[in-house]
Amino acid sequence: MRILLIEDDPDLSEVVALGLRNESYAVDLAATYADAEELLRMTAYDVVCFDLGLPDGDGLDLVRRVAQDPDLRRPRRSLVLTARDAVADRVAGLDAGADDYLVKPFHFAELVARLRALGRRGDDHGSTLRVGELTLDLAAHRACRAGTELDLTPREFSLLRYFMHHPGEVLSAEDLLEHVWDAHANPFTSSVRVILSRLRRKLGDPPPIVTINNVGYQLKVRS
Repeated sequence: MRILLIEDDPDLSEVVALGLRNESYAVDLAATYADAEELLRMTAYDVVCFDLGLPDGDGLDLVRRVAQDPDLRRPRRSLVLTARDAVADRVAGLDAGADDYLVKPFHFAELVARLRALGRRGDDHGSTLRVGELTLDLAAHRACRAGTELDLTPREFSLLRYFMHHPGEVLSAEDLLEHVWDAHANPFTSSVRVILSRLRRKLGDPPPIVTINNVGYQLKVRS
């Protein structure tokens, strides 16, 4: 899952981003309305976390715009993350198009739980993903194959999670970069191939993730 965190407090944004990356999320940061707008023109995020009090504009206006402006790439889900705690503010944020609203200060564990819930919304599974012999417990951050636990890095876990959200689909390297890596990733590096090779080795045989020549990669759905 790729997240855009819009937050003008540099200390808070770095702490939250570090925590989310340790939870295997890819995180981009924007400190201003203008920075966030530029990123939203280029990238389709899975979740955007909106701070409302930005130095160069009202974050609530940006919440409205991503739901309506064709020049901005609408995220799958959105979360307002703000110090504005009045009931009227919460109502305004949700009415503007946000899917959830969390007031600062907040517990990091609650933020992660809300992101998991947003990621599940519209899906028919809960906190556990199952594809064939593979099981992914998102809450416990555990991956297993045929009952044997896998020792995955955060990036490998995130990559497997994306495949398991799209079983049977052919995913290009660009798809994986878009949703599993953040803005710091160099699209001309072999990072996808390297991490994918490492993940396949840990998954064992027969390989559940296969290469579709000249197209991309596929998580095979086997009974």
